[in-house]
Amino acid sequence: MFFSKKFNNFNNINHCFFSKKGGVSKGIYASLNCGLGSSDKKENVLKNLEIVSNYIRINNKSLFTMNQTHSNKVVVINNKNKHIQRINSDALVTNQKNIAISVLTADCVPILIYDDINHIIATIHAGWKGAIGGIIENTLNEINKINRNGRINVAIGPCIGVNNYEVGQKFYARFIRESDENENFFLSTKENKFLFDLRKYVNSKFKKLAVRYVENIDFDTFSENKNFFSFRKSKQMGEKDYGRCISVISLIND
Repeated sequence: MFFSKKFNNFNNINHCFFSKKGGVSKGIYASLNCGLGSSDKKENVLKNLEIVSNYIRINNKSLFTMNQTHSNKVVVINNKNKHIQRINSDALVTNQKNIAISVLTADCVPILIYDDINHIIATIHAGWKGAIGGIIENTLNEINKINRNGRINVAIGPCIGVNNYEVGQKFYARFIRESDENENFFLSTKENKFLFDLRKYVNSKFKKLAVRYVENIDFDTFSENKNFFSFRKSKQMGEKDYGRCISVISLIND
């Protein structure tokens, strides 16, 4: 389990970037696989989600997960939809108390957000598609719609590190088309091959949006696969599927 130092100072939220340890799943999913979209036994995933809920100190029926598709879709949880536990989106925003919102990752970037003035929380699943597609900008826009006069705190969790994220020419070209400045996030290694710094790219988004406080829980999910699930590591090892780590934040009563 990993935590934001800044978020630990707030009395009215609970949060955690969970590792892959402490659950009941077996084999390639061992042990805290929280991915309902994986091919793991459903009863094991549900038990793992119950373990997470107990740790965060909320009812397991109040833990919201996402069916993530690498989109830029944000859903705000309110009184109208808070009975739907699994939502089709790549970001969640809420000011509802005593529920937990989460994000699942296995190399992509998990992001937790807290507006400590207006007491609004958010989670973001930022893979490269979502990040370049505007998932971060869209999430902050939804927070501003609730209340623009806030103070945003961001915690960026474990994700794949630059040294293990090799991409090709087409990938590189897509980012350069967005902006020549994106050259800063690539390191050329050999002909038509590059290393991409996803964490640095995500951080640049928050900098452009003038977010003052951004904390990085900087672990490489690929190289530290004993602690984290990694899509790329599983693929390299010839495994047919992979588990998902969960990152969670909740608003609690003062």
